[in-house]
Amino acid sequence: MINVKVSQLKNGSQLSENVLTLRGSLLFEKGREISEQDKVILRAFLIKSVYIEDSNNSERSSTSVVEDSKEVFYGLRSDYAAEIQDMRKFLQKVFVLPASGQPLPILDIRTRLIHLLQMNEQQHPIFGNPLTGSGEDYQYSNAIYVSLNSYQLAKWHGYPEKDWIPVALAGLLHNIGNVKVDPSILNKRDKLTTTERDEMKRHTVFGYQMLKNVPAINEGVKLATLQHHEKEDGSGYPMGIKGDQIHPYAKIIAILEVFYAMTSNSIYKNAESPYLALEQLHQESFGKLDPALVITFIERSTQFYNGTLVKLSDGRIGEIVFTDRNDPTRPWVKVGDLIVNLVLERQLYISEVVSTV
Repeated sequence: MINVKVSQLKNGSQLSENVLTLRGSLLFEKGREISEQDKVILRAFLIKSVYIEDSNNSERSSTSVVEDSKEVFYGLRSDYAAEIQDMRKFLQKVFVLPASGQPLPILDIRTRLIHLLQMNEQQHPIFGNPLTGSGEDYQYSNAIYVSLNSYQLAKWHGYPEKDWIPVALAGLLHNIGNVKVDPSILNKRDKLTTTERDEMKRHTVFGYQMLKNVPAINEGVKLATLQHHEKEDGSGYPMGIKGDQIHPYAKIIAILEVFYAMTSNSIYKNAESPYLALEQLHQESFGKLDPALVITFIERSTQFYNGTLVKLSDGRIGEIVFTDRNDPTRPWVKVGDLIVNLVLERQLYISEVVSTV
């Protein structure tokens, strides 16, 4: 087995390992014989090199190439994924502590969170975090990604620096009250009854009660746990408060909650494209979410994508070359020699972000 750059691949070479996209999806299976079209696809997905069978028993040393390949395919991303998994397992252990009368290890939580935030600086902060599943696995993944991106949105929107870590902590703890919700309701695969929905809504009050007497957590974090389902027009829960009555931390978390509900796979629906979700977020959030925060979220998250490969809803792959500030979810995409203006071609949308720059 040797590692070969895509630019040096020969037709008929046989893959000795699966080829994954930068997002971790399977692109080609082990054993596939490479064709000219396969090389085009590999380049489109920014794959730098692949492992192939060494049919000629080449004596060439590939140690350095292998190390480079590991960095390309896995590198920081694999470390990051491992940290996410470790944090998920950690949260599963510590979230149940207050429910049993034991204190939350806030210093440990904060230390781990700061480390993860530092690693997150090297990932795309919004679109690189797909969520799947239901029940416990989903809720802890949701806590982590809402936390990481609440921190990012607080920075983008100009919150004081002293608030960035508390906002992230609020995002991490916002659904801690779920540990006191009946698991049969939390993990139910069918539509909830009215009684079950009412019980589910109590997680906000449960969470606040679990945190209210913890001296190491500021009041904003506690209120975010209580208020993250409140709406700007007063139609939310548990108190039905509105506008400035809602804590600024809770306003941020509410946006990330809606966004990740749209872009996550669940037992009820398939995940939506991040770009389509942003478009719907803008259309459907009137009166529900803070409009200034929504605009910041959409504008700043899409700015990251000029020069990025995306897949259109008709299956074509192209590169974003221009983003209109007035319509940031519908950029111009270069497909071959053709420029597709998604503002004009409304029937199309970006279905998948293939890779970031």
